[in-house]
Formats: sequence, C-alpha cells, structure tokens
Amino acid sequence: MNRFFCVITILVMSILALQAAPNATEPAEEASRDSAVVSLITCYPGADIYELYGHTMLRVRYHGHDMVYNYGIFDFDTPNFMYRFVKGETDYKVAGYDGAYLLMGYGSRKVVEQRLNLTPEQSMQVLHALIENVRPENATYRYNYVYDNCATRPRDIVENALGSHLHYGMMHDTLTFRQEMRRYNANYAWQQFGIDLVLGSGIDYELTYREQMFVPMVLMRAFAEAQVEQGGTLQPLVTATTVLNEGSDSGDILPPTPAWMSPMAVAIAVLAVSVLLSLADFRRRMVSRWFDSLLFGFAGLCGLLVFFLIFVSTHAATSPNFNGLWLHPFALLPAVLIWIKKAKRTLYFYHFANFAVIVLLLAAWCLLPQVANAAAFPFMLSLMTRSISYVLIYKREQCANTNTSK
Repeated sequence: MNRFFCVITILVMSILALQAAPNATEPAEEASRDSAVVSLITCYPGADIYELYGHTMLRVRYHGHDMVYNYGIFDFDTPNFMYRFVKGETDYKVAGYDGAYLLMGYGSRKVVEQRLNLTPEQSMQVLHALIENVRPENATYRYNYVYDNCATRPRDIVENALGSHLHYGMMHDTLTFRQEMRRYNANYAWQQFGIDLVLGSGIDYELTYREQMFVPMVLMRAFAEAQVEQGGTLQPLVTATTVLNEGSDSGDILPPTPAWMSPMAVAIAVLAVSVLLSLADFRRRMVSRWFDSLLFGFAGLCGLLVFFLIFVSTHAATSPNFNGLWLHPFALLPAVLIWIKKAKRTLYFYHFANFAVIVLLLAAWCLLPQVANAAAFPFMLSLMTRSISYVLIYKREQCANTNTSK
C-alpha cells in the first residue's frame, strides 16, 4: 500500500468511524437483552514498514449489528505528524465501523477471525468497553510501540472481561523485544539497523509471554492456545477459526534486502575506504578533508536524532542508549573544523578523545546490557580509523615543525 492509498484509506476509515460511532452506542440497551459474539481479527504482515507486524481488531456481532473496532487509526497528514511521532506524542485513535468494510485496504494479506468463547455477560462487558472507547472524548489514546498498541488494547479488553477465568498456554520462546522485532524485520535490514541504533537497552530484557503479545501474530497464537473456565470446566478460548481473506502464512512482505545493499555491506565498504584513505593520507601527510566532512557530518546528523530520542523523546526504550557514545552531535565539529586551519589543535583533541571513547566502547560492549547491530561496528571502526589517522598526521606535523625550528 503506497502512502497515497494509506492516507485515503485512513480518511475513509475516519469518516466511517464518525458515522458508526453513534450507531455503536444507540443499540447498547437493546443489545443488553441479547448476547454478543466477539471475535479477534488478525491481519498478517504487509509490505509497508508500519504493516510488518500485522494488525489486530475486535469484531462484535450483536442484535443484527456487525461492528469492527480498530485501534490503529492514524493520519500522516496530521500537522507536525513526523515530529510528534519521533518525540513520542503518538496519538492514535480507535474507531468502530461496519463489518462490511473489514477487509478494505488489506489486499492480498491473509486475515483470520477467531471467535471467542465468552458468556453473554462477558461478551456484553467487551461490547460496552468498546462503545465507551469509541466515544469522541475517549477515542484518542497515546500509542506506544511495544506496550500500548493495536494488539495490546484488544487483549486488555478481553482480559478484563474474563478476569481470572483466562489461562494462557506455555510460552514458546524466550525472547526480548529486539529479538521479536528482528523476526518480522528479517527482510528489511535497513529498518532493523535503524531500530537497533535508536532503541537502547530497554528492549533487551527477556519478555513474559504476555509482553510478547504486542505482536498481533503472537496474540493470535496465544488466544488459539488459551483456555477459559466456563461452567466449572476448562474450555478453549477460541471456538472457531475462519480465514476471511486468503493469503500467505508469511505475510505479504517484500523480498530480503540484497546482500550488497545491506547495512553490513555498506559499513564494510565505508571502513575499507576509511582505511585506504588513512594509509594514503599518512604517506602524503595530508588529511582527506572532503571524506572526513562527509563521514563525520553524516554521523553528526544521525547523532542529532539519537540524542533527541535519548534526551527529549518520551518514547519507551530510547534511553539509555549506548549508541550515543559514538553517534552524537559532537561529530559535526570535525565535519566543519576540518576546513579551518586555526582549528587544528582543537580538532586534534576531539579526534584523540573520539578514538579513546570508541576503543573503550568496542572493548566493553559485550559487558553492556544492550545488543548492537553487527553493522554498527564497521561504522565505529571507520570513525575510529579516521580519528587516529588525524592524530598521527597532526603529531607528525608537529614533530616536523619542531625539527625545522631547531
């Protein structure tokens, strides 16, 4: 789904939500005289970045009505959307709309419906919670990528209705948030590289089974294996599973990033150029200013984003982030000072400190509570190589000047 289609879909969904919300509240009293059928809807992963983990919705059929409740409504065209998203002000909305529009926008992606084994009272509790959520004054919520999203909200509503009667099965894998993300980003090497750079040690602890359910696919499996106490006996939580839209079990995702275009390939290429230029620079006693300006300038710009996420953003798990020790705004200094002759001594101290910090960081990383992307290490070595190159050339120049003065 391209961006234009995404925006159009969101706008249509929003209009439907406005039309459906009043209808969703009006039959509530009538529905209380009848039972409701509650289903968990799971959409398999799609090709776009925001579709990689799939999507979860709740479907409720009651008293002739068929409503879908979607906690994943957002709009790219909201003023300052990207800035607010990066800052952590990720306001999403829940919308209720007619089930006839359930499959709109999912194309060839697989969509599965799991009918839940709830008593009439539990079904009505779910329905009333959803009706309350879609009221205009309640519809907006502060989305959190791993703790409060389109999968955790429906799960919480079902859990609140079932209480202690719900029993999940055994956890399949012991994973961290980062490992779970890498499963779904396997074909998107650059996205995972970016995630590994900007998200710190807060996503590297072992998750409980419930925490793993931030991924819709995990939630679907958990519900399929869960049991619920009904009438004094344990029964499956899911009474029926229906494939609403046929598609691949692996999702509608793009092919893997070619190896030669991967972050590791680019990082190794940058390191190779850094080493070769440094050797050439040392022989000719000159610094390749254009390369240092590009390399440190890019590192500095990336560092601005990393520091913003560490010190300004309210996103979970962006702080502490040990990548900020090598990817920081101070890298903009050598990118600029390399062109100023009077700044050589200042630049020498920067590069000496940068070299020392990166050496210590590389030596100690295995002891840190944060998992790094393997491609980050060649990039670190590139910066370190250029720093030691400048230090050696500067010292060599100082020695030559001293000998000449004698």
